Amino acid sequence: MGHKCYISFKTEDCWYKEEIQKWSDNDKVDMIDKSLNTPIDSEDEDYIMRKIREDYLSDSTVTIFLIGQHSAEVLGWEEQRFIKRELQASLYDGKGNTRNGILGVVLPSMYDSIYKGQYVCQTCGKTHNHVALNDMTVVKEFWKNYYLNNHGKCAYDKEDRFCVLVKWDDFKRNPNFYIEEAFNKRTQPIADDVIVRPK
Repeated sequence: MGHKCYISFKTEDCWYKEEIQKWSDNDKVDMIDKSLNTPIDSEDEDYIMRKIREDYLSDSTVTIFLIGQHSAEVLGWEEQRFIKRELQASLYDGKGNTRNGILGVVLPSMYDSIYKGQYVCQTCGKTHNHVALNDMTVVKEFWKNYYLNNHGKCAYDKEDRFCVLVKWDDFKRNPNFYIEEAFNKRTQPIADDVIVRPK
């Protein structure tokens, strides 16, 4: 039985969400889709978010966050309020709402902005990947929980990140692997460091 997944996305990236849902219909991905497909008919933001939390997120276990050209923090609260709140609700661990694993899927339009190649570390002399997750590329709720706690090391290892990151093309090849990886983060020690509302 698949994990219950909620897909958080900007309207401009709807095609990718629909593509994932097709995989689910065709058994390519072993997931139960808990996504919001019809907008909630209300002008009341608090009501909308409460309905999303209660009806869609409350029994999901993984949030798939599509990271496209319209997902940056710098676009402002008004523009990003829904994805920010969806991620906050996904990260929150409490009564009636257990924390979801967070899987960030980088869409092709963002590959060059986020994946910047490798660099030689001034501290250890080894080569590290330069992944540009910051306010210019994605909302804080994601990047602050990706670069979460390096435990004093010169770079972040897999166990130092709560959020999982994957390119769309890699995700498309093996979606179940990455969904499972995000699901498993919920019980790893790094989950204790999660920041629900990062500053």
